[in-house]
Amino acid sequence: MTMPTDDIEALVEDEWYAVRYSGEIPEVAYHGAVFHLTEAVNGPRIELNRSHQARLLEAVTQRYLEITLRDLLPENKERSGYRGLKRSYINWQRFLIFCERNGINGGFYQETIGAALTEFLQHEADMVKAGEVHTELNCSYEELLSYTQLLGLDLGIIPAAVKNYFLNC
Repeated sequence: MTMPTDDIEALVEDEWYAVRYSGEIPEVAYHGAVFHLTEAVNGPRIELNRSHQARLLEAVTQRYLEITLRDLLPENKERSGYRGLKRSYINWQRFLIFCERNGINGGFYQETIGAALTEFLQHEADMVKAGEVHTELNCSYEELLSYTQLLGLDLGIIPAAVKNYFLNC
């Protein structure tokens, strides 16, 4: 018995939401969704077409971008899900690896993340200059340099106050 197209679309949409709003490693949620839809004993065991696959991959991409940006937005510092600069860097690396494995152009989002990093660093520099003790520069200077280079940014975007912060740690 063949499942109606509308039912398949609804199943894929449900899994899209599960992946899109998953936790810190959306790629795991993606693989779980694909397994559930196609192979799980208690799943619908449907065949996913390219459109379905692309839709689920889109959910992973959106989630990775969301969690990467989340940790670059100073207004998120007081929220429980905030992890700081180091987690943003890790998530960007994971995202790029995911993109490479799945033939996705992750560089398309480089400018967005780069602009957010630049603004974040300026905000942190302003906090350091103001004597704030609670900054989110929770990575090493080498990791910051690597993140900056990975985004294709000039190292000159790193404010002097941020450089000095790392030198004095």
